Amino acid sequence: MAAQFGRRLRKGAATTAVAAVAVAALSASQAPGVNDHGRQAAADATPSPDASASDGSATGNSPYYTDLPPLKSPNPSPSTGTGTAAPGTTEAGIPATVLDAYKKAETALNEAKPGCNLPWQLLAAIGRVESGQARGGRVDADGTTISPILGPQLDGNGFALIRDTDDGAYDGNSSYDQAVGPMQFIPSTWKWAGRDGNADGKKDPNNIYDAALAAGHYLCRFDWDLSDQDDLDRAILSYNNSREYLNLVMRWVEYYRKGTHEIPDGTGTLPDNRSDDGAGASPSPSTPNTPNTPNTPNTPNAPAPGGSKPKPSPKPEKPGGGTTTPKPPTDPGSTPTTPPSTPPTNTDTVDHLEDAGTAKLTAMAGDAFTKRISTRAETKAGKAVSKVRVRFTIIGDTDTTFTGGENVATVATNSSGVAVAPALQAGEKTGGVTVRATVVGRTVAGLDYTATVTERAADALARTGDAALTCTPGGEFANQVEVKATYGGAVADGVAATATLIKSADDPAVADKGPYFKDADGKAVRTLKALKTDAKGLLKLPKLYADDTTGTFLLRINTAGGATLTVELTVAAAETSSPSPSTSPSA
Repeated sequence: MAAQFGRRLRKGAATTAVAAVAVAALSASQAPGVNDHGRQAAADATPSPDASASDGSATGNSPYYTDLPPLKSPNPSPSTGTGTAAPGTTEAGIPATVLDAYKKAETALNEAKPGCNLPWQLLAAIGRVESGQARGGRVDADGTTISPILGPQLDGNGFALIRDTDDGAYDGNSSYDQAVGPMQFIPSTWKWAGRDGNADGKKDPNNIYDAALAAGHYLCRFDWDLSDQDDLDRAILSYNNSREYLNLVMRWVEYYRKGTHEIPDGTGTLPDNRSDDGAGASPSPSTPNTPNTPNTPNTPNAPAPGGSKPKPSPKPEKPGGGTTTPKPPTDPGSTPTTPPSTPPTNTDTVDHLEDAGTAKLTAMAGDAFTKRISTRAETKAGKAVSKVRVRFTIIGDTDTTFTGGENVATVATNSSGVAVAPALQAGEKTGGVTVRATVVGRTVAGLDYTATVTERAADALARTGDAALTCTPGGEFANQVEVKATYGGAVADGVAATATLIKSADDPAVADKGPYFKDADGKAVRTLKALKTDAKGLLKLPKLYADDTTGTFLLRINTAGGATLTVELTVAAAETSSPSPSTSPSA
């Protein structure tokens, strides 16, 4: 094993002894506050790229994949066909769920720490270098890796010495720590840096959503501005303190910035080369290392995913010493020498999507849709497929969204194979809205749903007061007309309305005499259009005036949805009081 680790030792920025003492001391404290403070002090004291490798890191400075991006710029394309890809296209593809996790983490950090300016391409670059994008996207519907991703045990033999800090809870190793998951966190770091990125109530380093969000917070923890190259360098070095690592990650950041595209889960390219010459790069077994088990050879140290071709498993070293000569295991059947076959994931079995009884989708502008889209994932034989991620995307020119303001929502199918999209929230643009359902990580035909947004409407109108509306010829009505619109008994806000002075109840034509409104130029008008009720459903009309014609007149108000109200207006001459009879003096 020592021979395998030789290159890593030569490339180390500090001796194993120094790294062992410093990292072990850093790992000894379990309190998040103490860990944060220790890292802050180290970063402030030695911010340059040449800082000691013992300053602490997310990965414990574990090995990583050293494959460089292609020289040719990527050619992003939504195509996921099986034809020969152009150079750069394959490497630019990121598995769908993994890419989704990076972008969601970027969004979350932009809200939580906007000054950090975390780009998702940085997470993608680190994910590529640390695990080959979760072994090419071998994750389930919830984003959890199909099998654990473990780095070699950090026992001081070519790596830092970090004795067990989690009692094997994350890495299954109760003697030494190992980097865990697609972003390769060591357990002592995960204890304070871990996040729940998929809202399932757990912080799992083997879940790409949790790990990507944790990596984002880790990189932003010192209020660094990652749009500044110096701060970006510091953040990357804090993840794995190596000049080679920094340069490699930046190469991938720039490559992904030039373009990338989504590919089905499980189809990503796997790196070939590691910074430790492939030590521990054999396929991860289903059971993590247990180096303290007597008379039983350890299973091989699991690599970051997508490692080099498997090599015969060497005889393991005992903690603290032992042989370094590779030998076959005592029990040839206990450790596989070829990659184990991986059964197809649920996503792999999906053949098509079917509607699962979605009702007619109609809502007025500004209202939430009362019905929701239901989609069922099925095999070719028509059987339901559970735990499959279905993405619902609102497409086209519309301001309708899902509740929460998003135009994309991803939902896992339940035990019946059904994914129910969040409720739609109608915008102000009326007409048809298309929602497309697709399977994340699987190229199958999408399923389109049409929702309809109708204009705001009212089904009832009523005056808010009962004062008589009267005026003398040539005068001004003392009271303005105000009405309230409702729909189903609820306030009908933003409803379009018109107000017209009509000839009679039987003739809705516009009157040519009698009361009138005034336009901006002071001219008489007897029809008002483009009126709208306010947030309380109220509509207050402008002042009314009378010409010299007396009589009873009608004002008719109509709204979208068919609500109508007719109001009487009276124009009459002012009453004159008759003089009181004179009293004759007494005779």
